[in-house]
Amino acid sequence: MSGRLAGKIAIVTGAASGIGKASAALFAAEGATVIAADVNASEGVIAADAGREEDLVGLIEAAVGEHGGLDIFFANAGISGGLASIFEQTSADWEEILRVNLIGPFLAIKHAAPAMKARGGGSIICTASVAGLRAGAGGPAYSASKAGVISLVEVAATQLCGANIRVNAICPGLIETGMTQPIYDMARSSGRESMIGHLNPMKRGGEPDEIAKAALFLASDEASYVNGHALVVDGGLSASHPHYRQEYGRTSF
Repeated sequence: MSGRLAGKIAIVTGAASGIGKASAALFAAEGATVIAADVNASEGVIAADAGREEDLVGLIEAAVGEHGGLDIFFANAGISGGLASIFEQTSADWEEILRVNLIGPFLAIKHAAPAMKARGGGSIICTASVAGLRAGAGGPAYSASKAGVISLVEVAATQLCGANIRVNAICPGLIETGMTQPIYDMARSSGRESMIGHLNPMKRGGEPDEIAKAALFLASDEASYVNGHALVVDGGLSASHPHYRQEYGRTSF
């Protein structure tokens, strides 16, 4: 089989929709054997909670036991938590968002790395966000979790020194996915679709395939010297990161 990922074994979480679905399909088209997982199972997608250690271990054991190893892990699953302010969110909100968005990638790295080392190396990719770079692109817990992901891949890359395992993050901007669908639906229903993504120089939102292509690059040997990096794919939003300021006591941006 030919392709940029020919002969590779890959796991993609959050694969039932959006970025994960697009990435799983693209990885497979490029020759990889893909284990697609999501908390919402569907045809071709295994049920797994990306923030639950037993589920992550099970996915990796399946890759090794059924396919002979693991070369790529795309820890993409995440949740938004909405745009409620610090003063409106509860500690339970934070615990759940951090569990999925940050502990999930930690668990992926922890358990994928030994399987990859046995294969002589591999690539781990984690979905972060432009919200993890600066304020104004997401809710507080979500933003903090994604900043944590960026730090996590930097630390993991150094702690895997000599293992030939690369660990990188992708920082998407506004992409039309299940998570962002309410934003798109609201804009369309109010006749303001042209405002979607208008704060970035491209003046549009992104598509899942555009993030999938970045993930493919990081998963492939073409990124063999890219490690500990957060690749921003946001149409230029973070070049200046304009945003609507949320004022104290108000709930909307």
